[in-house]
Amino acid sequence: MAIAQVLQPVPEVVAPPRAFKTAEEHYNYLKRHHRGGTVHTHESVPKWEGLWEASYNSIALRGGVSPFFVGPIPPGLAAGGEIAEGVLTPEYEAAFKQRRENMVQYNEQPYDRLTTCEAVGPARWLLEPYVREWVNTPTQSWWLNDLANETRRIFINQDHKNIDGANSPTGDSVGFWAGDQLIVWTNDMWPADYFRGYPPFSNEMQMIEVYQLVQEPNGLSRLEAQVTYYDPVSLVKPLSGVYTWTRATVQEDAGYRIRHWDCDSNIQQKDANDLTTIRLPGEDGKTWHQHRNPDLPADLSGQTKTPGEVDFDSLIGSAQ
Repeated sequence: MAIAQVLQPVPEVVAPPRAFKTAEEHYNYLKRHHRGGTVHTHESVPKWEGLWEASYNSIALRGGVSPFFVGPIPPGLAAGGEIAEGVLTPEYEAAFKQRRENMVQYNEQPYDRLTTCEAVGPARWLLEPYVREWVNTPTQSWWLNDLANETRRIFINQDHKNIDGANSPTGDSVGFWAGDQLIVWTNDMWPADYFRGYPPFSNEMQMIEVYQLVQEPNGLSRLEAQVTYYDPVSLVKPLSGVYTWTRATVQEDAGYRIRHWDCDSNIQQKDANDLTTIRLPGEDGKTWHQHRNPDLPADLSGQTKTPGEVDFDSLIGSAQ
């Protein structure tokens, strides 16, 4: 663990100002509260330059606790742990239990969407390892992830647009500035999960994120995001959490730069016994959901690319 992470106080989850049924209601409330937000210039827009690495979060992996488990979470990405009841809808809670049971034999989730170079999606983007860069301008904010070249683009003071009428891996993100806070609403994303070994969510997931650069009295800084997830298919009620990043000073001092991520080299590997160390489903005749989530129920709701679709094969033909 980096020294900066040890010295930083643990941030608390800041709940929304009141209960909202939808992300749209939440976002519109914040925009009214901030009177439309702050119109920044290139000179005044907050600068979050440099390399950043994931630090504490309250949802998965790095915080020691998670709303999806009772008590301490299993170490790393290992199997085990007691699943919390009543956070996920009954269908998704059962699917999560099935995923965790499937992990016991391998002590990990044996198949992960990164195996086939798929983008992790906005929720998992928040806590993937390696480094990030944030590039803020008055009209857009670009968030670059070293892992898989997954870049999120936030369109400032604009409305959502979806000329394809279909969801996409990272969805569509719009936002506005409120002083030094960046408030973001993301919708129209593919179904994915919070992290490897964690619950899936549906194609109706939407997110509200509130970002701010926090300076500590000891001179250290962290980038902090208060996030609320809205998914009527997978969540009993909206779920809030906090994610943080600290400066990746070791990588910066070494002169590291984000390069192209060569994902294909890691798709499939063999061990000394000629067995694959990354399991690939690979069977023909499966739906898109079955290919990407072989450890979840084949009929799990909300697992097509876009709400209302029957399955992936109905759009482009049988998977090859």
